[in-house]
Amino acid sequence: MTKTTISLLRKITIIKSQNRALLVSILLGYAFSIPSLAQESAFRVVEDGGTGPFSAIMEKDPSLLTHTVFRPQDLSEFGDKEKLPIIAWGNGACANSPWEHVNFLSEVASHGFLVIALGPMPKEGEKGTGKSTSAQMIAAIDWAIASNENEDSPLYKKVDTSKIAVSGMSCGGLQTLEVAPDPRITTVVVCNSGILPNPGNGMPGMPSLDKAQLKQLHSPTLYLLGGEKDIAYNNGMDDFNRIDHVPVFVGNMDVGHGGTYAQPHGGEFARVATAWYKWQLKRNLQAGKLFSGDPSGLAQSKEWTVQKKNMR
Repeated sequence: MTKTTISLLRKITIIKSQNRALLVSILLGYAFSIPSLAQESAFRVVEDGGTGPFSAIMEKDPSLLTHTVFRPQDLSEFGDKEKLPIIAWGNGACANSPWEHVNFLSEVASHGFLVIALGPMPKEGEKGTGKSTSAQMIAAIDWAIASNENEDSPLYKKVDTSKIAVSGMSCGGLQTLEVAPDPRITTVVVCNSGILPNPGNGMPGMPSLDKAQLKQLHSPTLYLLGGEKDIAYNNGMDDFNRIDHVPVFVGNMDVGHGGTYAQPHGGEFARVATAWYKWQLKRNLQAGKLFSGDPSGLAQSKEWTVQKKNMR
């Protein structure tokens, strides 16, 4: 037992029959005098912070409690020379919590991205409740841009507001496609998803989009699907076949609808998505080799089958 704990117990013994309010005050003061306790509800390191050069945290920002922020823990390396592109993320099942995707999102953030997922930050082991909406993706982007301009924000002048991705899995992929026409969007990533052939037949809360929505895409688009056993496979491949006016790449890995998000560091889906983000949002040509060329780097992988259009 630490000296601090012994001191606390002595104080409690003295006042336990005198002043309950004072007791509560002491307990709160004790909690916030220990950094690990004070910060536990504010941020958490997922796994080991990711494999990228910038160890990441999952954060509950007091100015955006409706979302979860994933970002490099040390922001001192960002500013004039290097900035954080924005990635808004929608969850599977329209969930208002990114609990299924924290490994994936932390890994992406560790490569120098500001990732904002829909829903409050989940506690350790918590699955989260409620449904999200596509409007929350726009709110995430608006918040990131405002934070870059706010002198009181730790993100002040550290965000690249000219590089913005919208991304999501399953229902989150449909939310992504719903907001993709926003002119600020510079790339789109749709995971384990695709527009249904009959709008309105999806689960409650799912965006009711028709295939005409695809014509409103105006930026390079990546589809990551789980192969033929992915329930979204036919919808996603039909989207790919219909898109003929923007660069589009589709990768299939035979893992089904669940992808690899929960695997260490998000597995293959995180590796491929991160390379796309680096290419599209950071102009990293080396990362782009996974998608460019004939054959592309990913085409040479035994785990993936790929197709692309309007791309070299």
